[in-house]
Amino acid sequence: MNNTHLTQTRFSNLELSDSILHGLTDAGFKHCTPIQDRALPLLLRGRDLAGQAQTGTGKTAAFLLATFQHLINDESELIKNPRALILAPTRELAIQIHKDALLLGKHLGLKFALIYGGTDYQKQLDTIKSNVDIIIGTPGRVIDFYRQNAFTLDKVQVTVMDEADRMFHLGFIKDIRYLLRRMPAPDLRLNMLFSATLSYKVTELAYEHMNNPELVRIETEEVTSKSIQQSAFCPANDQKMPLLIGLLNHRQPQRSIIFVNTKRCAEQLDDMLNANGYKTAALSGDVPQDKRQRLLNDFKENRITLLIATDVAARGLHIPDVSHVINYDLPQDVEDYVHRIGRTARFGASGEAISFICEQYAYSMPDIEDYIGQKIPVKAITADLLADVITPEKRPSKPKADYKGKRPNQDKSRRATTHP
Repeated sequence: MNNTHLTQTRFSNLELSDSILHGLTDAGFKHCTPIQDRALPLLLRGRDLAGQAQTGTGKTAAFLLATFQHLINDESELIKNPRALILAPTRELAIQIHKDALLLGKHLGLKFALIYGGTDYQKQLDTIKSNVDIIIGTPGRVIDFYRQNAFTLDKVQVTVMDEADRMFHLGFIKDIRYLLRRMPAPDLRLNMLFSATLSYKVTELAYEHMNNPELVRIETEEVTSKSIQQSAFCPANDQKMPLLIGLLNHRQPQRSIIFVNTKRCAEQLDDMLNANGYKTAALSGDVPQDKRQRLLNDFKENRITLLIATDVAARGLHIPDVSHVINYDLPQDVEDYVHRIGRTARFGASGEAISFICEQYAYSMPDIEDYIGQKIPVKAITADLLADVITPEKRPSKPKADYKGKRPNQDKSRRATTHP
């Protein structure tokens, strides 16, 4: 971690209450990142904001601090909770926002509800009925509870839409509009929208449901070019796996995410890399929530060093110290390239992003380079980078033994004799 991503603006110089500054001090935060430096002065004066900022640039703290201060400023004792709603496209992102809210808001006495699908239905329902101040959740589960009259949106003072571009891609935009239309008018609340890209659809959403928002853009090149070393290789399809293993052997990444476009490819890579001695886990969109959390914890705690993921599965992951991102498949959506490489070089750390321009997805690269406004250097594939690959069916196997060291068939025979 270094401080090159920070500005000279101190949080103590902003219009933040002492209790909020206390939480920032405890968390070790003194200076603002660029998005915080440009967004917070506007938000703390009650201006709505649509911000373009990649993940890992401090936008979560920006909207949490603004939310906290807005709620503190309103001293009404008659407000019915919830007072703020923070929407995220995925459960992983909602979980991370909730974790950050607990850290930064621990001196405020605010009550939070974390709401997302897949697990803990009754527990979450009981929590949201307990008169919480801030709901943090995914749209589907929030709407589910709202329709059960578990809470009201009549008195919401702050709304946050995080990763709005993902909301569109994942089909949540109708859900977002459903919730926004049941809140007080835009001029009666503070509204924040953050997105890695401010596309036409995202800005249309902002102007439709916000009160003349200020547009703040932290351009991609300002965030990534100095901290992420980007490169590419052009393998034939049959070279992709030898090249991947060769690069892993050479780079020895401390923690790496390998992106693929399909669940099937993720499963195949998982089998191949395990056969070649790497501890991996495959994360696709249909992995059950409890298994997802277990895999992510194993990755964070270095019990596995390689995470293979599709774009949907990886959305909202906030994992520190990811040294390498490898695009085994080039993304078919240019915005996904920005999201993928943003998994490394977070909060000023350095990182490396390597992309394979293969026969199947090569057409995506010109659009990606146009979008990010730079050419990605293409490196030669040398012989030493093409590793010998052990296929799963050729992997050496050892006979399994029971606790007495007998072969499984011996044990089965003994059991059959003893227990007819």
